[in-house]
Amino acid sequence: MDPDDAPEWTDEMVARAEISEGDKIIRRGRPPLGDRAKGVVTMRLDADVLESYRALGPGWQTQINADLRRARKLKKA
Repeated sequence: MDPDDAPEWTDEMVARAEISEGDKIIRRGRPPLGDRAKGVVTMRLDADVLESYRALGPGWQTQINADLRRARKLKKA
């Protein structure tokens, strides 16, 4: 796919992509969590372990976090 093949943005497309209050654009998504922000990591897991977590459906990454906390005997943050 060539990015040059993308259509030109129209005013309507921009309006749908942005939420604004006056001149201030409100960003979508989760706000930064400050000192309690979770870190992003890349790790390699055995295929069967990964499949078993993904089979849990939405929230599977949160479940990995909870299981690691229990295994390391960490208090809930």
